[in-house]
Amino acid sequence: MISVQNHRQLLSGNKSWLIFTFGLLISACSPKIKPEVKATSQEPKKIEAKVEKPATKFTEATISLLLPFRLNSLNLKSATKADVERSAMAIDFYQGFKMGIDSATASPGLNFTLKVHDTRDNNSQIEGLMQQGKLLNSNLIVGPVFPEGLKHIRDYAVAKNILIVNPLAATHPKEFNNPKMISIVNNVDLHAEKIGNHIIKHYTPNQTVIVLINPATAENELMASPLRKFFEDPKKPFFFQEFASVFTMEMKLIKNKKYVIMLTSSDRKFVIATIDKLIKLKNAGLSVDLFGHPDWTKQSYNTDKLQALNTVVTSSYKIDYARKDVNNFIKAYRSKFHFEPGEYAFKGFDIGIYFAKLIAKHGVNYYQFLTKENHQGLQSNFVFQYDAKQGYINTSVMLLRYQNFALNSIE
Repeated sequence: MISVQNHRQLLSGNKSWLIFTFGLLISACSPKIKPEVKATSQEPKKIEAKVEKPATKFTEATISLLLPFRLNSLNLKSATKADVERSAMAIDFYQGFKMGIDSATASPGLNFTLKVHDTRDNNSQIEGLMQQGKLLNSNLIVGPVFPEGLKHIRDYAVAKNILIVNPLAATHPKEFNNPKMISIVNNVDLHAEKIGNHIIKHYTPNQTVIVLINPATAENELMASPLRKFFEDPKKPFFFQEFASVFTMEMKLIKNKKYVIMLTSSDRKFVIATIDKLIKLKNAGLSVDLFGHPDWTKQSYNTDKLQALNTVVTSSYKIDYARKDVNNFIKAYRSKFHFEPGEYAFKGFDIGIYFAKLIAKHGVNYYQFLTKENHQGLQSNFVFQYDAKQGYINTSVMLLRYQNFALNSIE
C-alpha cells in the first residue's frame, strides 16, 4: 500500500471472519437474489442465484462466476493468514460483483441467472465444470482469476463461443491467445505507452534526456522492453539512454538538461536507493522527474522524496474516496455485510454493473458494443479495443502523481 492513501484493510486477522462472511454470502442477499447452495462429492460447490425481472425481447441471461473460494480445503483452526486471504479475495469479489448486478437490474430489464462456482484454485475442478456441462448456456463467464485457470478454459471458450472475462490477472493477453477473452487489467505494454505518450506531450525534446534505469533482471525487463521500444523508435525525437542504475548514469550526465528517469524495478531496496540518489542529484542542481513502476501503488516509500521528484506512476485502478458514488457503495456494503469493502469488492462491483447493464441493454449481441460503450467505475475505467487473436483489451490506464501528500490522478 502507498502510505499516503487511506485504503481499507481486507482482513481483520480473525479466522472466524471467513465463516461469518460465508454465512453472509448465503443470508445477506437482497430480496431479488435467493442463493441456493448445492454440493456433492461428484461436483463442485455451486451457488445459484436468480434475479427475477420483467421480461424484455431477450428474456434471460446467464452469467457464470468462477472463483477460488477453496472452502473445501480451508481449515480455520490451522489456516494461516495467507490461506484465509486467498479465500477472502474470492468472497470479497463475489459480494461486490453481486451488488453490481443488483444495481444494474434495479430498474426493469432482464432475468439474470447468476451461477457461482468454487474453482478451488484447481484446474481439475475447472475441467469438471466443463465436462459436466455446468458452464453451458452461459452468456458470459467471469473468471477463473489466475492465469493457469484462464489458459485451461481457453479451448472450451473458443469451441462454445462464450466470452470469458479475465477479471484480475495482469498477464499479457498474447499469452492466452484467446479471441474470446475480455482482459480487464492493463497489460505492461499499455502502461509503457501511457508513460511514453505523456512524456512526448509534456517535455521538450532538445532540452530533455530520457533515461531508462533497468537492473536487467527478467522481471524488470517486462517493463523495460516496451519502454525501450517506444523511445528507440527513430520517429521519437528524444535523446534516450539506458543504465543499470543511477550511479552509473551519474558518470555521464549532460549539463543543462532536464532528466526524465523511468525506473522499471519494484524491488524495494533498489527503489529506495535510487530515490535517495536522485534526491542527492537534485539537491546538487540536476533537474529531474521520475516515472515509477505500477507496483509502487501497492508499496510504501517516502512521500516527501517522491513529491520532490514529481513522481508519476501508472495504474489500472484508483479509488477516490471523495466521490459520492464511492461512499454510497461503501455505506451499502457495510449495511449488507457489516464490514469494510476490500479492493476486490470494488473490482467485482465495477465488472458486475458494467456487464449486467451491457447485457440488459443489448441482449445476446452485447459483445458488439464492448468497444463502443465505455465505463467509469468506482475503481476502474473500461475502454475496450478488439484484437482478433487476443480478444477485448481494456486500454484505460491512469496516470497518478504524488502531490499534496496524496496520489492523485492527472490523466
